[in-house]
Amino acid sequence: MNSLILNTEVQEFINTHLNDDTHRLLLGREVFKGISNQELVEQIESKRKTKNKLPNWFSGDNIYYPKKLNLEQTSSETTAAFKSELPVLRGNRLADLTGGLGIDSYYFSKQFNEVTHFEINTDLSEIALHNFKQLGCDNINCMAQDGIDYLKATSETFDVIYVDPSRRNDAKGKVVLLSDCAPDVSQEIDFLLSKARQVVIKTSPLLDISNGIRELNSVKEIHVIAVNNEAKELLFIAEANYSGAIQVVTTNLKKTDTEEFKFIWGEKTTRRYSLPLNYLYEPNVAIMKSGAFHQVTKAFTVQKLQEHSHLYTSETLVYFPGRTFIIKDVIKYQKKIIKKQFGGSQANIATRNFPKTVAYLRKELAIKDGGDRYLFFTTDLNNNKVMLLCEK
Repeated sequence: MNSLILNTEVQEFINTHLNDDTHRLLLGREVFKGISNQELVEQIESKRKTKNKLPNWFSGDNIYYPKKLNLEQTSSETTAAFKSELPVLRGNRLADLTGGLGIDSYYFSKQFNEVTHFEINTDLSEIALHNFKQLGCDNINCMAQDGIDYLKATSETFDVIYVDPSRRNDAKGKVVLLSDCAPDVSQEIDFLLSKARQVVIKTSPLLDISNGIRELNSVKEIHVIAVNNEAKELLFIAEANYSGAIQVVTTNLKKTDTEEFKFIWGEKTTRRYSLPLNYLYEPNVAIMKSGAFHQVTKAFTVQKLQEHSHLYTSETLVYFPGRTFIIKDVIKYQKKIIKKQFGGSQANIATRNFPKTVAYLRKELAIKDGGDRYLFFTTDLNNNKVMLLCEK
């Protein structure tokens, strides 16, 4: 961390040149003594990235920005604030074992009397401490060391331990197991539960939920969190000696409201199917990730089109956490007939349990993107390939 960057004239320069071409700055002559142009560019480009993701950091005075990679890996303020307000997470002391830039620690500090922020990267730990002070947060202790190593060397305990493991460098492709992450919480969970009443594990939404349950002990709750219908993270809450049912909560945080759906993991449900009726429902991405494909039929009085289609229908309009459409027509999939009727026109295309991709269908049927019509290509209860002509 270069403290010269916090000088008034440097901060003014960063704010004045936020929208400039940083490539020209990078190749130009040195602007400030003791500060490389690379460092200036890094501050400008990183601050740009915080505008929507971290608005308090963007608008704060004398905030020091880390490398862009650190910003990409951190929670958004939207998800951090949501997690901090979960009723199940309460207590006096919280330890954030993988603190990073400290967005989660900052919001947890509003609910806990004391937060300890562990970050093995000394530079990032220093940046987080500085920014906490600038944001008026005085109940966070920053420790530049490995959080698990610290816990193993002390008798200290916490009410809640929070950990956000990252993908190991040698892990290939999509990470679906906790054992592919560092720290490997699946190996440390028993120890962590001996040091706190609750352990909260944040993971990528790509992680397989059933595998996560198998790898952990005493999982009490799982939260599937989406923002504006984009899956952001999973949250596994493990509680010492808990052996009851696991509640899954899906949340889609939207600009104007929040869609929430709860169910019990593994609970048996009646399977309800129907051919397309008057209304079509498409679940939000949080529900899709949770796998609650049959639980929603009971909760919202809808019926599934087919086992693998993950679209729902009803005779009368009901509330549903996702998108709702009026079905104007059901057309059996026949390329020539559909192309003759819709070719050259505009429509929004989606596929569910259909052998052809959206891109292929657009080209095959000569349908342009956009407009007020929605075409869902799917498979119905009788295993017929159909197109549903819909309007929102």
